[in-house]
Amino acid sequence: MSSTSMLDAALLAPRLYKECVAWASSLDKNGLSGLLILITITAITWNYLSTPKQRLVPGIPIIGGASTKDRIRNRERFRHDSKAMLTEGYFHNNVNGGFFYVPSPLGERLMIPVRYLEDLKTAPVDKVDFVGTFIEMFEGKYTTFGSRSTLHPRTVKADLNQHLPDVMMSVQDEIVECFDEIFPKCSEDEWTEVPLVDVITRIVARVSSRMFGGPELSRNSSWVAASIAFAIDGYIGAQKLKKYPEFLKPLAARLIPEVRILAKYYQEAEKAALPMLAERERTGERPKDLLAWMQDAAVDEETDPRFIAGILLKISFAAIHTTAAANSQLIFDLCAHPELIPLLREEYGRVADEDGKIGKKGFFQMHIMDSIMKESQRFNPLLLITFERIITEDWRLSDGFVIPAHTTIGVPAQAVAMDPKLYPEPETFDGLRFTKLRQTTDDPAVKGKAQFVAANPQSMAFGYGRHACPGRFFAGDEIKAITMYLLNHYDIKFAEGQTRPKSLQVETQFLPDHAATILCRKRRTT
Repeated sequence: MSSTSMLDAALLAPRLYKECVAWASSLDKNGLSGLLILITITAITWNYLSTPKQRLVPGIPIIGGASTKDRIRNRERFRHDSKAMLTEGYFHNNVNGGFFYVPSPLGERLMIPVRYLEDLKTAPVDKVDFVGTFIEMFEGKYTTFGSRSTLHPRTVKADLNQHLPDVMMSVQDEIVECFDEIFPKCSEDEWTEVPLVDVITRIVARVSSRMFGGPELSRNSSWVAASIAFAIDGYIGAQKLKKYPEFLKPLAARLIPEVRILAKYYQEAEKAALPMLAERERTGERPKDLLAWMQDAAVDEETDPRFIAGILLKISFAAIHTTAAANSQLIFDLCAHPELIPLLREEYGRVADEDGKIGKKGFFQMHIMDSIMKESQRFNPLLLITFERIITEDWRLSDGFVIPAHTTIGVPAQAVAMDPKLYPEPETFDGLRFTKLRQTTDDPAVKGKAQFVAANPQSMAFGYGRHACPGRFFAGDEIKAITMYLLNHYDIKFAEGQTRPKSLQVETQFLPDHAATILCRKRRTT
């Protein structure tokens, strides 16, 4: 029996513990190696016995097979082939839109039918935990990713979304400066290769920082660099930690460079934010930016300036890299469907103000851009599973079905988006799909569901219910503004023979290819 299979068996069946001990002892009864192996197996088994156990509901199919061997194999498969597993479950293994389990490194995740969303969307967070899944995904216990504070969602909903038109005026100024300073220099005569995801990430970091703390923060190069590196190192660190059993993670976290360096980024956040907060407290100045709104909304421990600085850094991860991913996917799709680009330039000409900026009404009237963004997101969402929750105690649904405690649930959002019952010819990329839907109805509810920012059971890239992404309205306008500046000033295309880059699967994440490039050429001015 190999060491790998023995450890897997110990995790899944504690009754084999005695066999594990005998096996370890037989390797070197008197030597240090045998003792270390025995200690390791003991620690793993103790970890198993002390961890809350997942109870599977009988009769619900498990993708890839229900045997212990099948589940172990498919938990590893999920790391790189989750999309196919979720598609199989949604279209072939659930009956009439029923439940199915998908094995993952966190255990068997229970995929729920969308008809239960109404039952769950207002459930208490201590019973149906929204934040816990994010913390698990990014090993937040060690990377600090994830926060149970409600300061930032409260502020985004109450202040950012209300002042979005004013914010976007300032943001569009930042976009001009970003392209001048960050975008590779291109001529009108030659095509230049551009590492798209890297460049867009740097632009989005600057632009988002303008919203976070005005030009003082967006021009702070140390802060901008820290906000980008925090997400990259935290993500890499989390992936490295996932290779270790739970009982070794506290030790591993102290040794993994990408995890250890995260404290430095918090220091950079404090260096940037604390002087700004102190000056605003002294003068009473309150610009229209997130930092000021959080300063005003903070209560109790939230009023600590270091707390606000830390929250700002955590928000940067959510705001920068999600938006940059969606924006990169959109540009890849425009290169793959260049016939859409003239339509966007024409639309911009209709909605832009005299100074070239897009106002509140203009952003709303960009139906073609909005439709292409939504279609791009339908094919390549950032997350393959959304509405993820950890059930902390047995939870009874309205029809009597009980979800056992310690179950992670979710909706296979990308599979839902490919359902032909919801979207005709779902495998065909139709950039005007949602524009045509708006044009064929007078029903405001249907028109609303066709928008990029919509969060409903047929379109769940942003989640659903009270925990749906509150920053999606800013992100939508930000993507529109960045993309239109790019298209107005540059021609874009793939290299000869290049096809649209495939997205990278990392468990539930569906990421744009960071190695992919596009070609850009400065547009000729008339």
